[in-house]
Amino acid sequence: MADSPMVPQSPCGLPWYVAGSQVLGLACVIITGVWMGHYRGGYAWDGSSREFNVHPLCMVLGLVFLYGDAILVYRVFRNESKRSIKILHAVFHVIALIISVVGFVAVFDFHAKGKIQDMYSLHSWCGMLTFVLFCVQWLLGFTFFLFPGASQWLRKSYLSLHVFFGLVLLALAVGTCLLGITEKVLFSIESTYSSFVPEGVLANALGLLLVGFGVLVAYIVTREEFRRPPHPEEEALSMHFKTLTEGGSPSSP
Repeated sequence: MADSPMVPQSPCGLPWYVAGSQVLGLACVIITGVWMGHYRGGYAWDGSSREFNVHPLCMVLGLVFLYGDAILVYRVFRNESKRSIKILHAVFHVIALIISVVGFVAVFDFHAKGKIQDMYSLHSWCGMLTFVLFCVQWLLGFTFFLFPGASQWLRKSYLSLHVFFGLVLLALAVGTCLLGITEKVLFSIESTYSSFVPEGVLANALGLLLVGFGVLVAYIVTREEFRRPPHPEEEALSMHFKTLTEGGSPSSP
């Protein structure tokens, strides 16, 4: 009986690093939910502060956790076809985008009903910049990597920039969340924050977990041995393209 083809094993340590990132990411989402739900009165869509509470939860869930997972799919699904992973990568981005839009609508609607000025803080500027760049990154990624009209040369040229700006956006998202956490605790518990009240400690812990998640995702993505190995059909396509661009025919030795 013929031997079945061997499935390449994941590099040593990769599953543990990925599991650790998921623990940190889920902890960020849960702690944000507890903070807004328990200490800030819960959630509603009525123009009150409870509507504002939807904003931080959506931002942490969408632009940090799900966006980080979108980056990791190329490391986690190492043996799937590249097109399938591209589609999964794009789907994660779409879900993150939808959730983020809900978060933006919540905060702007809260400001409008409470007659609060928009876009005056560094947190809001960084948040808007991150969101706009996120949309641009998704559109460019779709155009270059999923749209059938893009040439192989353009895809290869843009790939390194796409990866770089993907990590830059994650760093921006985490940094914006840290600014938002600081802004929120100073607005809400400024008089007691220095007394190590539980809400302040929880907010600080959330900030550290967000940093840990971002750092761990960046480490997994940039570690060379964790890169997805090229599949035989992908190598064949690469050689075919190289032959066509450098002269000769695909079948020439």
